Amino acid sequence: MRTLVSPGALRSPRGKVVYGVIFACTLAVFILAFMFPLYWAITGALKSPQELAATPATLVPHEWHPETFGDAWNQLSLGKYFLNTLVVAGGAWLAQLAIDVPAAFALSKLRPKFGNVVLGLMLATLMLPATALLVPTYVTVTDLPLLHLNLINSPTAVWLPAAANAFNIYLLKRFFDQIPDELIEAARIDGAGPVRTLWRIILPISRPILAVVSILAVVTAWKDFIWPLLVFPDTEKQTLSVMLQRVAIDMPLNVLVAGMVLASLPMVALFLAFQRQILAGLTAGSIKG
Repeated sequence: MRTLVSPGALRSPRGKVVYGVIFACTLAVFILAFMFPLYWAITGALKSPQELAATPATLVPHEWHPETFGDAWNQLSLGKYFLNTLVVAGGAWLAQLAIDVPAAFALSKLRPKFGNVVLGLMLATLMLPATALLVPTYVTVTDLPLLHLNLINSPTAVWLPAAANAFNIYLLKRFFDQIPDELIEAARIDGAGPVRTLWRIILPISRPILAVVSILAVVTAWKDFIWPLLVFPDTEKQTLSVMLQRVAIDMPLNVLVAGMVLASLPMVALFLAFQRQILAGLTAGSIKG
């Protein structure tokens, strides 16, 4: 295999040193690019409002104000809005798993007639900008077809549009395609129907991709702003992202930044806790067998 640098050059003492220096510098740049915004937000919350707004900005606070986080929790009533956001994100996650997993299994293993056409139409929706779907989706949730229900100020206004996610269905289908058909045939011979096959055989070996879909679903619902802003006009039922934007004008800047840091911590912790499952799920679909 031809590469930019020959294996012999890399094995030489000078090649090892150069490689190590380049690798360390590249790693440091990427760490700095990803970690600096988080550091800037945390230290911004620990500054006084005057220092935070000062020019030029200070990298390290002159005076530390850790009490800002307690002030943000109390003044912004973060506990209530954390609960609202948790309900919205948790329901969106369950709705996506309930719809996307059976849909992907049917397209992958049951192979219905015109299944490829249905998949193509689903993927075509990814070509549309999200803003183009706001008006028809809003009209739908204000007068739910057949039932004629108004879902405004209800978490179901977020759950239902999030349920059928074309990207997640495609990810799941790609993973299910790698599962040998012999397992499905063996289950069918043993008398297992499609539902039992999905529950007893497919889901236990699909934990990596289910972790990826779960993380994507929760993070998307947690950080979403435009759609919750439209469907939650009642301030008591708004999510964290909407509430923080609403109070931005009246709150001290350091308190607002502290609220943003607290609002982002659950997603950071979630990624750190499940990063192995996420990486395994993202690569599992590319390995056959």
